[in-house]
Amino acid sequence: MANDTFSLSRSITINAAPQEIYPHIQDLRKWQGWSPWEGMDDNLQREYTGADSGVGQKYAWSGNRKAGAGSMEIVRVDEPSTVGIDLAFTKPFKAQNDTLFELSQHGESTVVTWTMSGKQTLMGKAMNLFGGMEKMVGPDFERGLAQLKTLVDGQKGSR
Repeated sequence: MANDTFSLSRSITINAAPQEIYPHIQDLRKWQGWSPWEGMDDNLQREYTGADSGVGQKYAWSGNRKAGAGSMEIVRVDEPSTVGIDLAFTKPFKAQNDTLFELSQHGESTVVTWTMSGKQTLMGKAMNLFGGMEKMVGPDFERGLAQLKTLVDGQKGSR
């Protein structure tokens, strides 16, 4: 019997304090600067509601087949170490997932871990035949974290 849940994590070390990284995660508007899914649809429709940032901030998107549609809401923060997000996909398939960012300082660097977990949907079980979430989403997480690192490093260099 196939597992009914999944969990996917990726980490990166960024040469900065958590306080320098945290604002880019806990404000969904700032994701445009590092999200691995930016650029999938030049006509992507975005809507931000709720709080300006942190708990209660909501983001909804709707785009082409590649970008799909869904929403995110920040449901948990522990500044500057944790951001929890309720993630809902509506297209191309429905799914409800928990997303967690954890920032752990190690000397002058910070390890940023991005985790997504949830129930294994029928579509997810079908994706397992082709490598599952690890193969389909893992590279996106790696690219997003690398872009976050580049963004933070660039801001440090411009001071």
